[in-house]
Amino acid sequence: MGDPKKRRKKYMTPNHPWQKARILEEAELIKSYGLKNKKEIWKAASIVRKFRTQAKKLSSQNSEQAAKETSQLLSKLRRLGLLDDEGTLDDVLSLKTEDILERRLQTIVYRKGLAKSIKQARQFITHEHITINGVKIKSPGHLVTIEEQPNVLFKEKSPLADPEHPERKLEEVKEVQEMTEEEMKKENVEVEEAKVEE
Repeated sequence: MGDPKKRRKKYMTPNHPWQKARILEEAELIKSYGLKNKKEIWKAASIVRKFRTQAKKLSSQNSEQAAKETSQLLSKLRRLGLLDDEGTLDDVLSLKTEDILERRLQTIVYRKGLAKSIKQARQFITHEHITINGVKIKSPGHLVTIEEQPNVLFKEKSPLADPEHPERKLEEVKEVQEMTEEEMKKENVEVEEAKVEE
């Protein structure tokens, strides 16, 4: 049978553990994107670094193979929604970690309004309520392509698929309450104006 393959890290950790600016930036990203830990930021940063390194290498070559690899890289980034149709290798060099974090399934579920908060989006995914093209995805860090994005939905048999589910209706109730509060404020203003006129 042989020895099992040694599993290696697929990301790079920071060179220095105590850099205040980086720590504050990572804390903000964890809060904004509802990440579990800093490892998820480092993974996203490593993906961006890999794309940039490949773009730098290809921009310095003029061979036929380089042209082929360039078109493959750009088409991959377009599928992931990281570049627009007219994106070039220069645009690849300007990619940021946040661009990758925006394409994570957790972020897409929240942006589509399937969850009330970014952390609830993660819970729905890990509890197997979310599917892509009918396939259950349990990884919040799954990178969603442009083609897959419209097919990010609740599982058919999930109770959350029902629009009347309490977890989905709560947001609507809040909106109604906010509307009524605004209407009440308007009415109060109108009453006060009427009193002033009298």
